[in-house]
Formats: sequence, C-alpha cells, structure tokens
Amino acid sequence: MKREIEVFDYAGEILRALPTGILVVTQAEECVNAMTIGWGTLGIEWSTKIFTIYIRESRFTYELLERSGEFVISVPYGDQYASKAKKAIGICGSRSGRDNDKIAQAGLTIVDADIVQPPALKELPLTLECRVVFSQQQPIKEISSRFKKFYPTDAEGIGDPHVAYYGEIVKSYIIE
Repeated sequence: MKREIEVFDYAGEILRALPTGILVVTQAEECVNAMTIGWGTLGIEWSTKIFTIYIRESRFTYELLERSGEFVISVPYGDQYASKAKKAIGICGSRSGRDNDKIAQAGLTIVDADIVQPPALKELPLTLECRVVFSQQQPIKEISSRFKKFYPTDAEGIGDPHVAYYGEIVKSYIIE
C-alpha cells in the first residue's frame, strides 16, 4: 500500500537522510539500477516541485538516465527497515550496476511505481517519482576552488563532471 504525501511535509526527513545516502533508481528498457547519492536539492523551480540529482558522466546511472529521462528517489524512513536500508546504501554506493544487480545483492524489494518506469523500493519507503525536465553538465572550471576536491583529475588533468538532472516530482508517497 502507498500513502500519498505532500513532499514538503517530509523535506526535513529527506534532507537529513541525504548526507548519509539515499538511493536514486533508474531504469532503461529492462535494466534497473540503484545508486547511492549524497548530494541533491529539493525545491521549487518554474512553479514546479523539483528534486535535483547530480550524477557523474562516468556512472552507469548516467547512461540509464540519458536513455529514460526518469528516476525514483528512495529515502530511508522509519525504523522498520533501517538496518536493511543502511546495508543497501552501502552496497549501491560501492559497486557498479554495469556488472552487478545491486538491488538483488542488497535484498531490496521492487515495488512498481505509479507514473514513471523506474520502480520504488519497499525498504526505503519515502518515494519521489521524477521526470527529468532539464539537465546540464556542471562546468568544472567554473566551480569555486573550495570544491575542486570533489573533481579529481585523470592523468591528462581531466575531471569527471556531474550532470545536474532536474526532476519534476510527479508523485510522492510512503510505501506501507
């Protein structure tokens, strides 16, 4: 069962969970992937509820997002699944979905989303279904030098930029 919520009533819970990790779930065709993120923003743009995620171009999640244009934010909420959510965040933040079924490895239960293609996750029940309405690569050279540590460079001095994906929140709920 899903209990529909007003997302901003849960903004505190979402933003408190973010620095320790929440999951972004993507899907293109039959391939489903979950990735841990620790950066994101929740707000209003264009008079629309938006959740923005930042994904490096080198990540498998980037490939899926580019193909599908949809994602689900799955946030730990409540005590019922706390240990399972913590384990899942660790697994999904330390392996690539190119070579691993991280959702199966983490023992997560897929729940069909209501509007978007990527599924929700029962064990991280606070759910935001999102459709990308805008994306933009972050130009590393224009980012304050205070944050350069987040953009290590390769042998040629090239960093791995993030792409900011602005997702319109098309539905929000808690899986019960």
